[in-house]
Amino acid sequence: MESIASASDDFSSFVTALAERILNRGQIRSSETLRIALRSFQRFLGTRRPSIAEIDTALIEAYQSHLRSRGVTRNTSSFYMRNLRTAYRSAIREFHLPDALPFSTVYTGIDKTTKRAVTIEEIRQLQAIDLSKKRNLSIARDLFLFSFYTRGMPFVDMAFLLKTDVSGGYLSYRRRKTGQILVIQWTQEMQAIVDRYPSDSPYLLPIISRDTPDHRLQYLNALSRVNRNLKIIGRLLGLNINLTSYTSRHGWATIARDLNVPLSVISKALGHDNEKTTQIYLDTINTSVVDQANRMILNTLHTQIQH
Repeated sequence: MESIASASDDFSSFVTALAERILNRGQIRSSETLRIALRSFQRFLGTRRPSIAEIDTALIEAYQSHLRSRGVTRNTSSFYMRNLRTAYRSAIREFHLPDALPFSTVYTGIDKTTKRAVTIEEIRQLQAIDLSKKRNLSIARDLFLFSFYTRGMPFVDMAFLLKTDVSGGYLSYRRRKTGQILVIQWTQEMQAIVDRYPSDSPYLLPIISRDTPDHRLQYLNALSRVNRNLKIIGRLLGLNINLTSYTSRHGWATIARDLNVPLSVISKALGHDNEKTTQIYLDTINTSVVDQANRMILNTLHTQIQH
């Protein structure tokens, strides 16, 4: 493992270097979440620069108290803690330091939250709403639906899709988070969205407009813009849900479950690589079964729910 020698006595510098190393491996989302957690921790630290060895239970408990005093939710606090814990474990392994278990007394779980999945009827509403005179809202809606049509593809993966990734009736791409290659049958719903945004760009969707070194910044700015516009669309439709780019992924999985698609197929479709309860089934599931599940969901959009 390549060492980050210059960061050996400074936890913040180590995390920054680790995030850059992860980014260089192509794991953009993992790198970004690590940076987000570090920024929160640095706001708490102020001018302090604790070494790796100084990351202890008292410091992390004080950080958790700081987050609570600022009204940060338990899930958000846990998100920061889990990312910092990952970085801490990397640091002590790399520099052969004893594990002080600094995160053992803070909350690192995930609370159940309010409904985050969209229903089939809400997807139909998104398809039907007329946004022809509101281009920014129309793009946000189309990107949300494209994610849904492609089995809940994460926004970061959508951002970096190339036109050459579509060939022979299939879309093939590598997940930025895990490096796993996924293959999705190309459908008319996907093609219709792409056809609405013709360009000379090598990218498939209107997220990154130019192939320049600032593509990561373009992606982050687009993600923020799309989520902001999705909230507006949600209010226009009167949806009882906080519509975000992630909601389509959660919604696809929930709708698939409600249509009795096997959990193992859902896990395969989403590209999960850490679903221990379904992992033993994944090697026996072929792409055609996953595509059949996706067609079932897309066909459901065009039929009325039977009561």
